[in-house]
Amino acid sequence: MPHRNEPVLLVIAGPAGSGKSTLCDRLVGEVPEFERVVTTTTRAPRPGEINGVHYHFLTAEQFDAGLAANDFLEWAWVHGQRRYGTLKSSVLEPLARGQSLVLSVDVQGVESFRRAAKENPLLGRRMTTIFIIVDHERLVARMIGRAQDNEAEIAGRMRTAERELTEAHKFDFIIESHTRDEDFAALLSILEKARARTAAST
Repeated sequence: MPHRNEPVLLVIAGPAGSGKSTLCDRLVGEVPEFERVVTTTTRAPRPGEINGVHYHFLTAEQFDAGLAANDFLEWAWVHGQRRYGTLKSSVLEPLARGQSLVLSVDVQGVESFRRAAKENPLLGRRMTTIFIIVDHERLVARMIGRAQDNEAEIAGRMRTAERELTEAHKFDFIIESHTRDEDFAALLSILEKARARTAAST
């Protein structure tokens, strides 16, 4: 594979139910040089979750201190109750070591990454953004199939998905979601293009 050793950062966004987390996990599982970025949250760990592995679990006070110190690449309130974010150290330090990274964030988070990339040459060279598009019927079926949301929550997520779709044109690449295997094959194809772009810019 050309450009195999060129470290990249893949930032994947898409509506709830688009399969972005599944793609991230599969990439890390099947492409050895990839690690998933460990993001940060103020919510409490769920059973089985490990600090520093699934998330960096911070108190509200610790999160505030990180914001004051400009430690975050991006952050957001989720449902008005909890905060999630990505620490600069979780991305920039591994990239500087030559580690390829993948993470999933919402479109608001990607916009924050774009702003950071304009100011940080390393991030600007290594980052590739990917948006997953899912047709309406398929997306509703996936949300129902997850059995995690009631009808009102699904309706709310669909409204959010429609808003997110208007941002798709800003991304470097788009995956039109079909099956899991087809989506992963599309991601691997994008990965090679991302490595070639990164190699050309260094």
